Amino acid sequence: MSAQHESRNLFLDGPAGRLEAILWSPTAGAPAMAAVVCHPHPLFGGTMHNKVVYQAAKSLDALGLPVLRFNFRGTGMSEGKHDHGDGERGDVRAALDFLAAEYPGIPLLVAGFSFGCWVGLRAGCEDDRVTGLIGLGAPVNNADFSYLAKCEKPKLFVSGSNDMYGAVDKLQSVVAIVPGENRVVIVEEADHFFVGKLDQMAGAITAWVTVRLPSLAG
Repeated sequence: MSAQHESRNLFLDGPAGRLEAILWSPTAGAPAMAAVVCHPHPLFGGTMHNKVVYQAAKSLDALGLPVLRFNFRGTGMSEGKHDHGDGERGDVRAALDFLAAEYPGIPLLVAGFSFGCWVGLRAGCEDDRVTGLIGLGAPVNNADFSYLAKCEKPKLFVSGSNDMYGAVDKLQSVVAIVPGENRVVIVEEADHFFVGKLDQMAGAITAWVTVRLPSLAG
């Protein structure tokens, strides 16, 4: 399953300077939703070209959604410096502002992997334009996800059974007290980076989005 899209390299106006980004825009039809995908920890080599981020973007693109990836501050050609997740929430908001301007009136989706999950979902919970959240490899072992306790938006969490940064029982205990519609998909024998299992991660994303937006299933 693949969609025809135009790929555009651009810079977003971020709170700490310009942010390097790539937008995939569908060439046909009016999109039902637009998505931003956030990358893993920049201090450990994370960028918007990460394989998990790219595969997630491909899954959303195949459903005909516009997909924006960007580099957090201080990563790649993005200006500014790493801010341990605080300033990075502003980077996500800048990405959402851009998508909202490009596709006015369209609901937005935030997906994020690892550090991008922790930062992206928090920004998405705080933004009324965002109607869905996807957390990939949520690093629940050492990151504070208590903000989810006030977030009623529909959420999908996809993690590997062997994720060294997100123990399955810890993830399930976090999600158990989160309000709203929440789905957890555990990919068996997968590590944090879903090595050899990216197709299963992608399938979980496709299934969840098409249930929420049945018009995309065709």
